[in-house]
Amino acid sequence: MNQSLSGVALWNGSRFDGIRRLEWNTAGADGTITAITSEPGTSPEPGASPVDSGQGSGLGSATAPAEFSVIPGLIDTHVHLVGNAAATPADFLTWPLTTRPEEQTLHALAHSLEAMRGGVTTVRDLAADDIQFSLRRAVDAGVVTGPRLIAHGVVNMTAGHSDLFIPPAFPLRKPVADGPDACRALVRHWARAGTDGIKIPVSGGVLSVGDKSAWRNYTRAEIAAIVDEAHAFGMLVAAHAHTEAGIQIALDEGIDSIEHGTLMTAEQAAAIASTRVTVAPTLLINERIAAGENGVSAEQSAKAQELVVNRNRLMRDAADLGVDFVLGTDANGHHVKFGDQMEEVRLMAALFGWTAERALQAATSRAAAAIGRSSSVGTLETGRPADFLVMRGTPWQNIDDLHTGNIVAVVSRGRVVAGVLPRS
Repeated sequence: MNQSLSGVALWNGSRFDGIRRLEWNTAGADGTITAITSEPGTSPEPGASPVDSGQGSGLGSATAPAEFSVIPGLIDTHVHLVGNAAATPADFLTWPLTTRPEEQTLHALAHSLEAMRGGVTTVRDLAADDIQFSLRRAVDAGVVTGPRLIAHGVVNMTAGHSDLFIPPAFPLRKPVADGPDACRALVRHWARAGTDGIKIPVSGGVLSVGDKSAWRNYTRAEIAAIVDEAHAFGMLVAAHAHTEAGIQIALDEGIDSIEHGTLMTAEQAAAIASTRVTVAPTLLINERIAAGENGVSAEQSAKAQELVVNRNRLMRDAADLGVDFVLGTDANGHHVKFGDQMEEVRLMAALFGWTAERALQAATSRAAAAIGRSSSVGTLETGRPADFLVMRGTPWQNIDDLHTGNIVAVVSRGRVVAGVLPRS
């Protein structure tokens, strides 16, 4: 079945492409874009404004502006789908310990649907196991509806950031690995289980209990073994790193992306800008934890406050130096909801002093490159998957237009998953 939209202002993931007719099919599990064409009398040159200024620029005085815009579906490069999605509140740390995996899968699905309704058509889960692997397979097979899911298994040490989400007396812990050989073995375990990539904490965290963000996670030999083994499987490695020391060891050992990067120095920023390493700044979650919101503990709030006090200055300097910041929210359904992604992009634009277009690239084409999917998602072109948003406004010109209230329809894999398509 073929579908189409006519007379829409199309931003393709990097620039405004003109007033276009967009056609796509819904055949199979993955609908694709079949044509993007101009319509007589309604197509300005690419890069021009879709709004008539009345002065002969943009579309020209004889052409009415488009009523709707189309942009690629957003990509969140850092989420945690597993968590309580019910309306009844639950404790963030104990809920996963008292909820069966089968039930956790349903909550993860609910979170993924919430993300789609907020305009996100691809997510990368950075604490994945069989729950997310199973959900990904079900979504890809068309058994259930959900965003495209990239799932990274975690390799962490005993008493590391990820390990410290579980109390010492609790008998059911997630896998840990200590020593280079054990680290290689855990990477292989995740590869066999079906992971898309690996996440490795190289510093302490904020929500983990009893550690400090300055704590080292893993030795250089262990990190080198993890990165080498993951790359041997063709997998990307995302490094959780808040501190200068953590960021440096991650860079030295060849990781592919930095998650948080809170205390990045100017020297590190310059080095990152000269590479293909991306950084997901996770702004909202650290601000909210520092403010003591959503029932966080005094320990968690204090750790976040210590990190964010200099964060804005350091990250603005890093953006000015050319660091490739991309959308990564750390959304977990508790501290950051699976509908807050557009708010995160707006905050990124404000903090980094970006144009609206640069901010939108961070959530689409640049985010796609960060997760190794630049050949498929993040850009609207003929032959690519039909993942896009129909919106009011022009968010590549005015970032305040990037708001969930302006979403008219969300299309994923060629099918409308939220809202209603306007009549062509």
